[in-house]
Amino acid sequence: MSAHGYRRILLKLSGEVLMGDQAYGIDPVTVARVAEEVKSAQDTGLQLCLVIGGGNIFRGISGAAKGMDRAQADYMGMLATVMNALAMQNALEQLGVPTRVQSAIEMDKVCEPVIRRRAERHLEKDQKIFCIFWTRLFSCGWLYGSRKLGN
Repeated sequence: MSAHGYRRILLKLSGEVLMGDQAYGIDPVTVARVAEEVKSAQDTGLQLCLVIGGGNIFRGISGAAKGMDRAQADYMGMLATVMNALAMQNALEQLGVPTRVQSAIEMDKVCEPVIRRRAERHLEKDQKIFCIFWTRLFSCGWLYGSRKLGN
């Protein structure tokens, strides 16, 4: 249990937070700063799940509004979230924080598939931080139980 009284926290980060002062994309300095803040939270004893958006690279809804097939546009947005996840994973692991990335889209060369029990086991056994990406935020509900911030 952490000093906060919570054991597990889900943190939703907008992809735009990773842009820094840029108009789009990923700013490595900003990613490193965010990673340091995440590590500080983990150092208090929290188990963390990060859900990071991809809006700094591509927004599926915007593509669909401009005539793209909605499913194709959403797939592109989900790929953007994995790109952000890999950037955050790199920054966290440079700080010595074990991290796992899971995605609902199979990309076994760069991340694990979403398997609830595997994620729970990693969190319990290894105190890892997870960067997990789905199209619906509520899919992460199993990580933090019935209360919004922990169990």
